[in-house]
Amino acid sequence: MARLPAVDRIWDVDTAFGTVRVYRFAGGPGRPVVLLPGRNASTPMWADNLSGLLAHRPVYCIDLLGEPGMSVQRKPITGADDQARWLDDVLTGIGEESVHVLGVSFGGWSAMNYALRRPQKVASLVLIDPVLTFAPIPLRTMLAFLPMGLPGVPDRVRRRILRWISGGADVDESDPALMLIDAGTADFALQQPTPARFSPEKLRALRVPVLAIIAGRSVIHDASRAAATARSVLSAGQVEVWPRASHAVTGEFPDEIAARTSEFWAGVDR
Repeated sequence: MARLPAVDRIWDVDTAFGTVRVYRFAGGPGRPVVLLPGRNASTPMWADNLSGLLAHRPVYCIDLLGEPGMSVQRKPITGADDQARWLDDVLTGIGEESVHVLGVSFGGWSAMNYALRRPQKVASLVLIDPVLTFAPIPLRTMLAFLPMGLPGVPDRVRRRILRWISGGADVDESDPALMLIDAGTADFALQQPTPARFSPEKLRALRVPVLAIIAGRSVIHDASRAAATARSVLSAGQVEVWPRASHAVTGEFPDEIAARTSEFWAGVDR
């Protein structure tokens, strides 16, 4: 957390399924943004992204309920409706009438799931390489991820998997955010239902503006297939494939993400 900008406010919001940790960062005058991290990640993963985003608008970071972080799950989350309900409780609790929602990987799935079920507070969605949203997870990726959730897996195996997810880039083992994610995969007992892909009919019914950024070198889906599906089903969608990006795109291109999202949000707000 010491790598992040100064936090304006920290509090735990009560939901129907437990308490959710929220961090508010004061920023520019625009409509606020809510950030949803990926699986086994939490607020510190945004260290490289926050300064660019805060130049334009305030930001709320949420530790997903049922994931490693400071949120505390007290009741079983049984499916997609429950996932949307606790997030709605959070957005009600922070007191904002309307927000832009940005999610990466599983956070992207969570953002879409919420907007499909409870769109009233969602001004727009930014989905950064979202998992199980526009294309399935390849079998080889599912097999590669299996050791990450098993006890006693050697560190060298975890590092190899993280390197593969990051497009073959060297993994800095001293990076605090990486250490936090690694600790979550090794030591946290995940109590989440398996997310299911959204049907094309549901995606076509969405009227919320969407910016979908697909990593061209992603291992969580076929990028071309995901982009083609997104373009065919999003009635208010802007879909981009970033060919040099891996699934670790938020750390690879933080300045580009800040610039592109700022442009998109400004257009939506106008």
